[in-house]
Amino acid sequence: MPGGGKITVRAENFTLFSENIQRLPAGHYVKLSFIDEGCGIKEEDQKKVFDPYYTTKAGGTGLGLASAHSIISRHGGCIDIDSRINKGTTITFYLPSLESRDTETLTEAGSQQDPCSTGGNILVMDDEEMIRSLTQEMLEHLGYKVTTCINGEQAITFYNSALQSGNSFDAVILDITIRGGMGGMEAAQTILAGYPSAKLIMSSGYSNYPVMAEYKKFGILKTLTKPYNAEDLRRVLGVCRA
Repeated sequence: MPGGGKITVRAENFTLFSENIQRLPAGHYVKLSFIDEGCGIKEEDQKKVFDPYYTTKAGGTGLGLASAHSIISRHGGCIDIDSRINKGTTITFYLPSLESRDTETLTEAGSQQDPCSTGGNILVMDDEEMIRSLTQEMLEHLGYKVTTCINGEQAITFYNSALQSGNSFDAVILDITIRGGMGGMEAAQTILAGYPSAKLIMSSGYSNYPVMAEYKKFGILKTLTKPYNAEDLRRVLGVCRA
């Protein structure tokens, strides 16, 4: 809201019945709404706001709503948008509510040590600060030690330094496209030229890159499609340990 304004956040228990417009199973949900008084979003843009990397803002990443949509969908909910030019925008999402017994089960499970905790050493290369931070947080929750960097040049330097210090990386997650720097493919080729046994994971928000479909042909161990979550990381890194 360049001209200022008020943001309103509303939360309520909500019941959805069968054949609801949200296309969710009937049941009890938590409904959260975020309402601004901004300039609004054009109708043609509203159809694309949940697409990864789509943005109308200078310097924007196009990952915020895409990540929110992915997370909410994977939790059995949905996210809606209602926006009018010069009137403002309302983002609403619905999440299945938990019964008290479910909450107790989740609390108990969260207090237990993750069975996949390995203490392994992981290098994450991505030029988006948000992705680096979220990935580091998820990996540390899974029990890994994490080093992050922003481009391929740094990834190569960190990889070589770790080997020389005797604390090599168990796996490296490389973003394919880096703005203003070396991307994941070039970094992977350099690392593999010196260390063919390096366990490299290629990451991208787009699935049309050849390496994403035929990663083994490029010497890549596995791929991660953005936006990914902790379970995706657990699954992919499980392959590295095999």
